[in-house]
Amino acid sequence: MKLKEILDKTTAFFKDKKIETARLDAELLLAHGLKLERIQLYLKFDQPMKDDELVILRELVRRRASGEPVAYILGYRDFFKYRFEVSPAVLIPRPETEHIIEEVLSWNSDKESALGFMDLGCGSGCIGLTLLKEYPQAKLLAVDLSEKALEVASRNAEALGVADRVKFLHADAAQEDVLMSTYMGFVGKNKVDALVSNPPYIAHQDNQVEENVRKFEPNSALYADDNGLALLKSWSRIYGNHLSPSGLMLMEMGMSQGAAMKEHFNSLKIFNEINVVKDLASHDRVIRGVTHG
Repeated sequence: MKLKEILDKTTAFFKDKKIETARLDAELLLAHGLKLERIQLYLKFDQPMKDDELVILRELVRRRASGEPVAYILGYRDFFKYRFEVSPAVLIPRPETEHIIEEVLSWNSDKESALGFMDLGCGSGCIGLTLLKEYPQAKLLAVDLSEKALEVASRNAEALGVADRVKFLHADAAQEDVLMSTYMGFVGKNKVDALVSNPPYIAHQDNQVEENVRKFEPNSALYADDNGLALLKSWSRIYGNHLSPSGLMLMEMGMSQGAAMKEHFNSLKIFNEINVVKDLASHDRVIRGVTHG
């Protein structure tokens, strides 16, 4: 059987399984299994497949057909301009989360600023480590409750060449004294210039969550009490007072949480700018606050 036949059959099989990105997923998995770049698939359409190659490809196809996300099968996901290792211990980085990076870049366009960042619930590290790549003089405290997530994030820091500028902390983000003393000790500042977070924000009773997200991604990184608002509210309340003058807070949220979070940010009385950042689908995505200068 030739490569093109395998690709076409896999695509048709994924379509039957109601996988929306059937062709793309088939290309990614075949390229991964054959250790090729995607573009090379088209240069080798007529190449006959060996039996051992077919065994590898069948297993990849089986995993995807079971609903397992492509990123977990491949072991990575691209985010902003960089590639991040992912595993079932961390959420898969989403394009919508890149809005946080864009907002930081528009808030401070001086790439040589020696900024102090804090990333709460860092997961794979995609937000905080991307910021270190964009700001080569910056330092970061990255916090997560999951040791396995921090292991993934640590490998990403090494791969991106920023490990010397990040401190990973295994802690509950609500441990204010622990976080701030660790931040001050590592970053050398007593105020946080920019706090970023993609916290758990899905309500426990939310039935809109895709089945495969529920099944494969870490639930501890998805769900929160108070209709999903608990950690958004508590973390912003705790750390708002630790922001620098004209400091920035950016937290990803659910598509219906903008009004509640804007009201909450107003109630903190520390921001002179509060905005709800919309994603490309015009849904609420990030709550943004800039403190009084």
